[in-house]
Amino acid sequence: MCRLFGMSSAPVRTRATFWLLDAPDSLSNQSHRDPDGTGLGYFDAQGVPHVHKAPIAAYQDRCFAQEAAQVESATFLAHVRYASTGSLEDRNTHPFLQEGRLFAHNGVVEGLDELDAELGDDRQLVAGDTDSERFFALITRETRAHGGDVAAGIEHAARWIARHLPVYALNIVLATRDELWALRYPDTHELYVLDRDAGGRHGDRHLDHSGTGGRMRVHSQDLADTPAVVIASERMDDNPRWRLLEPGELLHVGPRLDITGRVILRDPPAHRLTLDDLRPEAAASQKAV
Repeated sequence: MCRLFGMSSAPVRTRATFWLLDAPDSLSNQSHRDPDGTGLGYFDAQGVPHVHKAPIAAYQDRCFAQEAAQVESATFLAHVRYASTGSLEDRNTHPFLQEGRLFAHNGVVEGLDELDAELGDDRQLVAGDTDSERFFALITRETRAHGGDVAAGIEHAARWIARHLPVYALNIVLATRDELWALRYPDTHELYVLDRDAGGRHGDRHLDHSGTGGRMRVHSQDLADTPAVVIASERMDDNPRWRLLEPGELLHVGPRLDITGRVILRDPPAHRLTLDDLRPEAAASQKAV
């Protein structure tokens, strides 16, 4: 299953180190289930977005995924991909960048010909083959149509897909230089948020988060003194303040870490998919590992 991770310490810029493939088991075991892409997105001091990613697979160079990437930003977005749609290439690896925003998705959307028709001229925003990047393009179009309101863009795009296309899951994280948005829909996969005080639950600790699958680890000494909000596909430590987003909930983390959330999709998808409905490669990408 793809892993999503978003973090904000806005307005403070913090330094964080990411290991995007930090599995504890042997390389021989790992080679049977290596991810199909790893990526990290962040913003420099001028607000320019940067994406560092690679289509990592068992038979390819794994140096990027194994090495620590230390960067400074107010917001971060990381993703470990298990491919369901699209070949193993940079252009199909998350996060994606459109009009200054970063985006990553965990799930499957089918009916891509119909989605392409809906996008029309905005199909040119899509450089790769994935359902994820097409979903992002629809969000980008709807955000533009609503005067730059990202929440409205996500809501209108997700509602259109939920009404018209076969959907397995639409879990997403979207980042700008000082804001984060996250959507969990429907209840297929989990997505959590942690409102973390400076120093964590004990008040004096740096951040050191690690997923149970050994796919992603994040370390930040700066967060011993600075609060942050974290969004992740799983609880990444024992802090009791992790909260599971409700199905259909759109969460917003503002430029001063103010958190708001509301359910924008109360009904299940009109054409809800199960694992049995998916192509074998898509089904494999959505199973927990």
